[in-house]
Amino acid sequence: MQRRKFIKNAAATSAAFSIVPSFVLGKGHVPPSDTLYVAAFGVGGRGAGVMNGLDRTGKVKYVAFCDVDERRAADTYKKYPDVKRYTDFRKVYDNQLKDIDAIMVATPDHNHATIALPFMRAKKHAYVEKPLTHTIREARLMTEAARENGIVTQMGNQGASSDGSREAREWIDSGVIGKIERVDCWTNRPVWPQGVPVPTEKHPIPKGLDWDQWLGPAAMRDYNNAYLPFKWRGWWDFGTGALGDMGCHIMETPFSVLDLGYPTEAEASCTTNWVGDFVEADYNESCPSSSIVRLKFDTPNHGPIGLNWYDGGIMPDLPDELKDGETIGDTGGGTVFYGSKGILVTDVYSRNARILPSSMMDLLNKPKPYLERIEGDTEGHQKNWVEGCLNGTSTSSDFKKSGPLTEAVLMGNLAIKAFQYKELKPGKKLGDWDPFNYPGRMKLKWDGENMRVTNYEKANDWVRGEYRKGWELS
Repeated sequence: MQRRKFIKNAAATSAAFSIVPSFVLGKGHVPPSDTLYVAAFGVGGRGAGVMNGLDRTGKVKYVAFCDVDERRAADTYKKYPDVKRYTDFRKVYDNQLKDIDAIMVATPDHNHATIALPFMRAKKHAYVEKPLTHTIREARLMTEAARENGIVTQMGNQGASSDGSREAREWIDSGVIGKIERVDCWTNRPVWPQGVPVPTEKHPIPKGLDWDQWLGPAAMRDYNNAYLPFKWRGWWDFGTGALGDMGCHIMETPFSVLDLGYPTEAEASCTTNWVGDFVEADYNESCPSSSIVRLKFDTPNHGPIGLNWYDGGIMPDLPDELKDGETIGDTGGGTVFYGSKGILVTDVYSRNARILPSSMMDLLNKPKPYLERIEGDTEGHQKNWVEGCLNGTSTSSDFKKSGPLTEAVLMGNLAIKAFQYKELKPGKKLGDWDPFNYPGRMKLKWDGENMRVTNYEKANDWVRGEYRKGWELS
């Protein structure tokens, strides 16, 4: 079946669904058993890790596996030899829809919405890895689909289920550091190549890889080892760079604690690559090797807040309150909350929340825990979703929350793309000195409700993204 026809038929099917098994009736409905029947998409790599968490619940049974790469899926297939296998997600929809309660999607970013939306619209609960989607519009569609169909959802940013995120909120809510004025976030990513030229060599497609299905909505191109197995994260057509990879983890606590909502503006600065003496490279299809992003938010309780993002080895300012030998965050990243009365620091995934200067920790009483903890901390993230599907338990990162969080993260990527975007000056050619204009190097003004950049029209092309013919989303 052609992709476009599949999308049309899937929408019609979900709209006409009249005989619905009791286990798909959505949040708050108790199923007839304590087993969740799941179809899993992308079952190697990170997907296998998510499945380990699902397995620990003892309440999940897999109905179907779908993976386009038999090599990456081999260990999972060996572990579950009796589960039906597919390489085309549409066949799972056609053949197994009536047999499943829920889906798990852990494919590369560019396929998240393409796979998840038809099943969500057929009222199947959804666990989707971070970032939720590849584009802002896709995040909005996923958020709307979850709300309209009453399904239980969870994005795979496991820090949202951590004790650390809740401890940070309790410190901030206690008022000990006052109103938050600024937040600095950073990561050690990328730990894969970025800021590199587009590969031109055609490599043989590895045996067991369905390259056409792997590309999905992305434009067709020759296979090259520069894209797989993990390096796809550094290419705009497939991934979302360092910010997309870790922003939904590290920005989760500031987003939820401060009720950030949609940003009002975004700007970026990124590393410039050079291919010769005074010869600037043009590597716009690759995410930059390092970047700084500055987002602005208007919040109900703290007023205007600036959130700054750093990656690729660039670090935020060190607070004066640090003692010699003390560090902010940990080797993977962290967050610094600057309040009107003091500073709060956390490690990556919001672990180890602490007040600066550290001497204050001996003088302050730790806030009394009042937020409900998730059993198992970050390792309980998948169980939290399973319990939500079976019993109506609230999930830590449902799409009502993680959809707008993803939009804010991807708004930062819009600013990075705008910074990277180049146009040749009249009379100039590649290799000349100073050949480019950079029309997008500005503060992008963002109308979040209408998903629109109001002062730079070119950026709106990236809000929706481009899709290969026949793979368009509606």
